[in-house]
Amino acid sequence: MHIAVLDGDGIGPEVVTEAVKVLKALERHGINFEFTEALIGAAADEKFQEILPEATFDLARKADAILFGAVGGYAQDALPRGKRPGDALLQLRKALGLYGNFRPAIMFPELVGTSTLKPEFVTDLDLVILRELNGDIYFGEPRGITRTADDRRQGFNTMRYTEDEIARIAHMGFRAAQRRRKKLCSVDKANVLETSELWRMVVTEVGTSYPDVELTHLYVDAAAMTLVRRPAQFDVIVTGNIFGDILSDEAAMLTGSIGMLPSASLGEGSKGLYEPVHGSAPDIAGRNIANPLAAILSAAMMLRWSFGLEDAAVRVEKAVRGALAKGLRTADLAEPGRRVVGTDEMGSAVVELV
Repeated sequence: MHIAVLDGDGIGPEVVTEAVKVLKALERHGINFEFTEALIGAAADEKFQEILPEATFDLARKADAILFGAVGGYAQDALPRGKRPGDALLQLRKALGLYGNFRPAIMFPELVGTSTLKPEFVTDLDLVILRELNGDIYFGEPRGITRTADDRRQGFNTMRYTEDEIARIAHMGFRAAQRRRKKLCSVDKANVLETSELWRMVVTEVGTSYPDVELTHLYVDAAAMTLVRRPAQFDVIVTGNIFGDILSDEAAMLTGSIGMLPSASLGEGSKGLYEPVHGSAPDIAGRNIANPLAAILSAAMMLRWSFGLEDAAVRVEKAVRGALAKGLRTADLAEPGRRVVGTDEMGSAVVELV
């Protein structure tokens, strides 16, 4: 099983290193991987003057799965469009046809006290946000910054979806719900946006093929409110690119820290790109304080979704639970009476339990 390792920038290399350690620990159970590393983002730009070098893209295209860290940093935010490190990830997802981003938000019983919500609201929390990745306002044309007739600056973007793009992510959402508790909530803004009006129509039409799944609809503002009011009522949420981007970060904080959220970007086949949700966090890079558990749990998703290794995925997830049960916490999860450990020590604790 060939894994492309693109650890990227900021804390990406630190957390991906721990995820690779965990995967290598599975070799004693007869599971073998081939790891090939390549540069992406600011690290690639510094060496090759390209954020997504052809060699990196070729590796990602040929590999069975991609383990991704994070890209970008504060210094690159002002670069021109297409030159920002984050654009490399958008380009890679689009080029590989990875249009569905699964972001599970699960409350580990050991972390109930770290959530900003009362325990009774987050206990038993287990939901998945499925975010469409290849369309919406992030990719719609036309876009830009121009001047008005009276010489004032104006910025504009285009929110755009075709029915085929909506249908394929809807099918992915219904199939995911069938594997879980058979509840799918579609989130849009159909009362204001024509794009969302089409979204709701198409999702409803696709739903007729899945009579065993309960389909509901929520406007995005109501969904944001319900996520902090009654989050445990959700099973699978399917939504567009921009709404999914926002809601998944909100859901991350229900679990106590965005450092606990893994993700999987998938298309039609078994190839996937697996990455922690937290981003590059350049302010803590190189300090050995980043939480590696989201990257490790992303590797568990890879085992399950790309390689069909359910037992190995469960083994890794139980090892994460075990490390938390021992009282180990990284800085983002610090609680009174709990032992705060560094990135590498948390990773090593999971390795030992695997």
